[in-house]
Amino acid sequence: MQLHFTKELLPDSVSSDFQNLNKMTEQQFHRLTEILFQFLLEPKETERFMQQLSEFAGEHGMSAGPLRNLMKSVLLVPQGALKKNLTAEQIKEDLLTLGVNEDKAAHFSQQWGGHYATLSRLAVGQTLMVNQLVDMEWKFGVTVGTSEVQKVGNIFLQLKLVLRKGNSTENVYMELTLPQFYNFLHEMERAKASMECFS
Repeated sequence: MQLHFTKELLPDSVSSDFQNLNKMTEQQFHRLTEILFQFLLEPKETERFMQQLSEFAGEHGMSAGPLRNLMKSVLLVPQGALKKNLTAEQIKEDLLTLGVNEDKAAHFSQQWGGHYATLSRLAVGQTLMVNQLVDMEWKFGVTVGTSEVQKVGNIFLQLKLVLRKGNSTENVYMELTLPQFYNFLHEMERAKASMECFS
Protein backbone atom coordinates (compact mmCIF):
# COMPACT_ATOMS: atom_id res chain seq x y z
CA MET A 1 0.00 0.00 0.00
CA GLN A 2 1.50 3.33 -1.08
CA LEU A 3 0.18 6.12 1.17
CA HIS A 4 0.87 9.85 1.14
CA PHE A 5 0.52 10.52 4.89
CA THR A 6 3.04 7.90 6.01
CA LYS A 7 5.87 5.86 4.54
CA GLU A 8 5.65 3.32 7.39
CA LEU A 9 3.84 0.04 7.04
CA LEU A 10 0.55 0.24 8.95
CA PRO A 11 -0.51 -2.60 11.24
CA ASP A 12 -3.49 -4.69 10.09
CA SER A 13 -5.58 -3.33 12.97
CA VAL A 14 -5.33 0.19 11.48
CA SER A 15 -6.45 -1.02 8.04
CA SER A 16 -9.41 -2.88 9.55
CA ASP A 17 -10.35 0.24 11.58
CA PHE A 18 -10.62 2.23 8.36
CA GLN A 19 -12.76 -0.45 6.75
CA ASN A 20 -15.02 -0.39 9.84
CA LEU A 21 -15.83 3.24 8.99
CA ASN A 22 -17.83 1.86 6.04
CA LYS A 23 -20.21 0.12 8.49
CA MET A 24 -21.32 3.50 9.83
CA THR A 25 -24.23 5.41 8.36
CA GLU A 26 -23.44 8.68 6.57
CA GLN A 27 -24.93 10.61 9.51
CA GLN A 28 -22.76 8.73 12.05
CA PHE A 29 -19.64 9.24 9.94
CA HIS A 30 -20.34 12.97 9.50
CA ARG A 31 -20.83 13.41 13.28
CA LEU A 32 -17.64 11.47 14.03
CA THR A 33 -15.72 13.57 11.51
CA GLU A 34 -17.11 16.72 13.15
CA ILE A 35 -15.93 15.52 16.60
CA LEU A 36 -12.50 14.68 15.17
CA PHE A 37 -11.95 18.07 13.51
CA GLN A 38 -13.22 19.89 16.60
CA PHE A 39 -10.51 18.05 18.56
CA LEU A 40 -7.85 18.85 15.94
CA LEU A 41 -8.76 22.54 16.15
CA GLU A 42 -8.63 22.47 19.99
CA PRO A 43 -6.03 19.78 20.81
CA LYS A 44 -5.89 20.69 24.51
CA GLU A 45 -9.50 19.57 24.92
CA THR A 46 -8.65 15.86 25.21
CA GLU A 47 -11.12 15.30 28.04
CA ARG A 48 -13.99 16.80 26.04
CA PHE A 49 -12.95 14.71 23.00
CA MET A 50 -13.06 11.49 25.05
CA GLN A 51 -16.41 12.52 26.56
CA GLN A 52 -17.88 13.18 23.10
CA LEU A 53 -16.66 9.79 21.88
CA SER A 54 -18.25 8.06 24.89
CA GLU A 55 -21.54 9.89 24.28
CA PHE A 56 -21.41 9.02 20.58
CA ALA A 57 -20.79 5.35 21.42
CA GLY A 58 -23.72 5.36 23.89
CA GLU A 59 -26.12 7.02 21.40
CA HIS A 60 -25.29 4.52 18.65
CA GLY A 61 -25.02 1.33 20.72
CA MET A 62 -21.27 0.95 20.31
CA SER A 63 -18.55 0.10 22.83
CA ALA A 64 -16.48 3.15 23.81
CA GLY A 65 -13.12 1.26 23.87
CA PRO A 66 -13.17 0.03 20.25
CA LEU A 67 -14.45 3.46 19.11
CA ARG A 68 -11.48 5.17 20.81
CA ASN A 69 -9.09 2.73 19.10
CA LEU A 70 -10.79 3.43 15.79
CA MET A 71 -10.34 7.19 16.32
CA LYS A 72 -6.65 6.71 17.19
CA SER A 73 -6.23 5.06 13.80
CA VAL A 74 -8.21 7.80 12.01
CA LEU A 75 -6.14 10.50 13.76
CA LEU A 76 -3.00 9.11 12.08
CA VAL A 77 -4.22 10.53 8.75
CA PRO A 78 -4.58 14.24 9.67
CA GLN A 79 -1.48 14.13 11.88
CA GLY A 80 0.64 12.66 9.08
CA ALA A 81 -1.03 14.93 6.51
CA LEU A 82 -0.12 18.05 8.51
CA LYS A 83 3.53 17.01 8.69
CA LYS A 84 3.62 16.39 4.94
CA ASN A 85 1.37 19.32 3.83
CA LEU A 86 -1.05 17.05 1.98
CA THR A 87 -3.88 18.32 -0.19
CA ALA A 88 -7.51 17.25 0.20
CA GLU A 89 -7.13 15.14 -2.96
CA GLN A 90 -4.13 13.26 -1.49
CA ILE A 91 -6.11 12.60 1.71
CA LYS A 92 -8.98 11.24 -0.34
CA GLU A 93 -6.60 8.93 -2.26
CA ASP A 94 -5.15 7.64 1.02
CA LEU A 95 -8.59 6.94 2.48
CA LEU A 96 -9.67 5.11 -0.68
CA THR A 97 -6.44 3.08 -0.56
CA LEU A 98 -7.24 2.19 3.08
CA GLY A 99 -10.65 0.86 1.97
CA VAL A 100 -12.93 3.76 2.96
CA ASN A 101 -15.83 4.14 0.50
CA GLU A 102 -15.96 7.02 -2.01
CA ASP A 103 -18.63 9.16 -0.24
CA LYS A 104 -16.95 9.01 3.17
CA ALA A 105 -13.48 9.64 1.72
CA ALA A 106 -14.89 12.65 -0.18
CA HIS A 107 -16.57 14.04 2.95
CA PHE A 108 -13.42 13.66 5.07
CA SER A 109 -11.21 15.26 2.42
CA GLN A 110 -13.72 18.13 2.07
CA GLN A 111 -13.50 18.75 5.81
CA TRP A 112 -9.70 18.64 5.56
CA GLY A 113 -9.76 21.21 2.76
CA GLY A 114 -12.01 23.51 4.79
CA HIS A 115 -9.91 23.35 7.96
CA TYR A 116 -6.42 22.97 6.47
CA ALA A 117 -5.28 26.60 6.78
CA THR A 118 -6.33 26.83 10.44
CA LEU A 119 -4.78 23.46 11.29
CA SER A 120 -1.49 24.46 9.64
CA ARG A 121 -1.38 27.74 11.55
CA LEU A 122 -2.11 25.90 14.80
CA ALA A 123 0.63 23.33 14.11
CA VAL A 124 3.21 26.03 13.39
CA GLY A 125 2.10 28.05 16.42
CA GLN A 126 2.36 25.05 18.72
CA THR A 127 5.76 24.09 17.35
CA LEU A 128 7.07 27.60 17.90
CA MET A 129 5.52 28.06 21.33
CA VAL A 130 6.54 24.72 22.83
CA ASN A 131 10.25 25.52 22.81
CA GLN A 132 11.27 28.92 21.52
CA LEU A 133 14.97 29.04 20.68
CA VAL A 134 16.51 32.12 22.34
CA ASP A 135 20.24 31.56 21.86
CA MET A 136 22.67 28.96 20.56
CA GLU A 137 26.38 28.36 21.14
CA TRP A 138 28.46 25.79 19.29
CA LYS A 139 31.98 24.33 19.20
CA PHE A 140 33.62 22.00 16.71
CA GLY A 141 36.04 19.37 17.95
CA VAL A 142 38.12 16.44 16.74
CA THR A 143 38.54 13.19 18.66
CA VAL A 144 42.28 12.73 19.26
CA GLY A 145 42.31 9.89 21.77
CA THR A 146 39.92 7.04 22.50
CA SER A 147 39.97 3.32 23.16
CA GLU A 148 38.26 2.76 19.78
CA VAL A 149 40.64 3.21 16.84
CA GLN A 150 37.82 3.95 14.34
CA LYS A 151 36.72 7.02 16.30
CA VAL A 152 40.13 8.80 16.26
CA GLY A 153 40.01 11.80 13.94
CA ASN A 154 36.19 12.01 13.95
CA ILE A 155 34.78 15.53 13.85
CA PHE A 156 31.98 16.39 16.27
CA LEU A 157 29.93 19.43 17.17
CA GLN A 158 28.81 20.45 20.64
CA LEU A 159 25.69 22.59 20.81
CA LYS A 160 24.23 24.55 23.68
CA LEU A 161 20.64 25.60 22.95
CA VAL A 162 18.90 28.11 25.21
CA LEU A 163 15.14 27.48 25.05
CA ARG A 164 12.37 29.63 26.48
CA LYS A 165 9.79 27.58 28.33
CA GLY A 166 7.07 29.85 29.66
CA ASN A 167 8.76 32.53 31.80
CA SER A 168 12.05 30.67 32.28
CA THR A 169 14.87 29.49 30.05
CA GLU A 170 16.50 26.07 29.91
CA ASN A 171 19.88 25.02 28.54
CA VAL A 172 19.91 21.93 26.33
CA TYR A 173 23.26 20.35 25.44
CA MET A 174 23.80 18.14 22.40
CA GLU A 175 26.78 16.49 20.78
CA LEU A 176 26.46 15.62 17.10
CA THR A 177 28.66 13.80 14.63
CA LEU A 178 29.31 15.64 11.36
CA PRO A 179 26.59 13.70 9.41
CA GLN A 180 24.11 14.33 12.25
CA PHE A 181 24.98 18.03 12.18
CA TYR A 182 24.37 18.25 8.42
CA ASN A 183 21.03 16.49 8.90
CA PHE A 184 20.15 18.92 11.72
CA LEU A 185 21.13 21.87 9.51
CA HIS A 186 18.97 20.54 6.67
CA GLU A 187 15.95 20.19 9.02
CA MET A 188 16.47 23.76 10.33
CA GLU A 189 16.56 25.09 6.75
CA ARG A 190 13.32 23.21 5.97
CA ALA A 191 11.70 24.64 9.12
CA LYS A 192 12.81 28.16 8.16
CA ALA A 193 11.37 27.73 4.64
CA SER A 194 8.06 26.47 6.11
CA MET A 195 7.82 29.44 8.47
CA GLU A 196 8.52 31.87 5.64
CA CYS A 197 5.59 30.36 3.72
CA PHE A 198 3.21 31.23 6.58
CA SER A 199 4.47 34.77 7.20
